[in-house]
Amino acid sequence: MKAIKKIISITLIIALIGVFYGCKGDDSADKTTENPTGNANAATIKSADDLWGKKIGVQLGTTGDIFASDYEDAEKASKAGDKPVAVIERYNKGADAVLALAQGKLDCVIIDNEPAKAFVAAKKGLKILEEEFSVEEYAIAMKKGSELKSKINTALAELKADGTIDKIINNYIGDETKGKTPYTSPEGIERPNGTLTIGTEAQFPPYEFIKNQKFVGIDIDLAQAIADKLGMTLKIEDMQFNGIIDAINSGKVDVGVAAMTVTEERLLTVDFSDSYTISTQVMIVKE
Repeated sequence: MKAIKKIISITLIIALIGVFYGCKGDDSADKTTENPTGNANAATIKSADDLWGKKIGVQLGTTGDIFASDYEDAEKASKAGDKPVAVIERYNKGADAVLALAQGKLDCVIIDNEPAKAFVAAKKGLKILEEEFSVEEYAIAMKKGSELKSKINTALAELKADGTIDKIINNYIGDETKGKTPYTSPEGIERPNGTLTIGTEAQFPPYEFIKNQKFVGIDIDLAQAIADKLGMTLKIEDMQFNGIIDAINSGKVDVGVAAMTVTEERLLTVDFSDSYTISTQVMIVKE
């Protein structure tokens, strides 16, 4: 009898162990389907049409901010087919938005293509979607009615014609040309016409950033080339992007050279030069 009881006890123990591990196994299987970052929505973003209802990061005051605002507009969401509105998180620096995405706090970041490449190269686990969000022109901002407009446009035309602008851009963009055509001011240039003070945000590579404690980038070299043409000394004021237009209108800076897109909203408060390059807005998501 004791032997029978012992066999029954052993059988029950084995059965209980099987149930325990079976349950544990099911739990593990469930966990493998979870997104470890809690960023499950990111996997569903393949195009701009997928941004409704998502959490989108942008740099405050940029073109990405302007375009993303459509997705938090209830009226536009309704017209799009009763879509859920998005949540827009605005950051003072584009790099902060990208960091938040990497940490799983966002589903997507909308930002300029070239800075996006630099940010993604520096952060593992991120990618740029193939679809371009929008195409835009960059130009130099200045106070309404500024006499600098015609002078800068003349300088830009000359710099385009002699290939200087292409060389400046190619020096920062393109694996085959990067670093091969740095801009240097002509020797013996005179600067009798005062100082050209520009406002920029030096955390937006390859347009403006700091390297070896110096301001560098496409916009910085372009501004220097323009100052050379105008016979002026270049002065750079580093500030938050969304404060540049106010700095122009207050007289703190003469112009804004900061990968700034010409938009109808901005044209209400400042003038723009002719465009000097074309860029695109893209979407960064987690891989």
